Amino acid sequence: MVGLPVRACVEWIVSLPQAGGWVAIPRRPAPGGCGSGGTGQCRPCRPGGRGMSDDVDALWNFDDPAGSAERFRVAIAGADGIERDVLTTHLARALGLCGEHDEAERLLNSLTPGARPGAPPAEVAVRVALERGRLRRSGGRSDPEPPLREAAELAAAAGLEALRIDALHMLALIAPTPQEQVAANRTALRAARAAVDPGARRWEASVLNNLGCALVDAGDPDSALAVFRQAQRLRHDAGQGREEQIARWMVAWTLRLLGRDAQALGMQRALKRDLLAAGIDDEYVDAEIALLTRHQPS
Repeated sequence: MVGLPVRACVEWIVSLPQAGGWVAIPRRPAPGGCGSGGTGQCRPCRPGGRGMSDDVDALWNFDDPAGSAERFRVAIAGADGIERDVLTTHLARALGLCGEHDEAERLLNSLTPGARPGAPPAEVAVRVALERGRLRRSGGRSDPEPPLREAAELAAAAGLEALRIDALHMLALIAPTPQEQVAANRTALRAARAAVDPGARRWEASVLNNLGCALVDAGDPDSALAVFRQAQRLRHDAGQGREEQIARWMVAWTLRLLGRDAQALGMQRALKRDLLAAGIDDEYVDAEIALLTRHQPS
């Protein structure tokens, strides 16, 4: 199996040897985070953290970053103090996802100590460093590791557990080899499992997904399968229906990689039935079913 490099918000392509030649299929975006490196998922992750209200989280629609940016602009107009600064970091992130890197960088620079008197509050400093690292990764302009490592260290010192895990998971995304991605994801996973903050603990399933994808890239799909199954159980226990469906897909996908096609096809067909009942169309399920049935007798 050959994994190709992935950028933020771009789907993985995985080339798989099949009878009659190589077949390229997409590796699906996974729920809630940016997958492993390649990412295991490419959909942007929602950062958690103390001080970020549900109202702020509700302004995000990662499928529509331009719309999210407009909502953040409206919210910023009615905010002040730390709330305004936090909202500004979210706006910078949304603009980065829209490809407006210069404007996003300008906003982040406006929150740094040199741009105003006094040191910024800890949460703002963490978020500025975190979003600067994310922006560098998506824009490909310079090394994203220093600001991401700064964000992780500042968050640890301030007790901002969820933001620390967000930074750790981003560091896993940029690790240069699959083996280093596995190690970095395990660090993030340990932090999520040891966390007291419920928002930090909610990272566990997303980090497990990313770890599973890194394990596949490292040539260990057996371990990846166990990890994906853990993520599926967490999604189920949390009542996250759509995220659990995607986790089921990851399990079935890995079963196929292991040559367990009958199990994989059974899972994908059961998932397809559930999706149809919910009125959901999922191209990734359809692609897997087509791949698994392409050589079956008619």
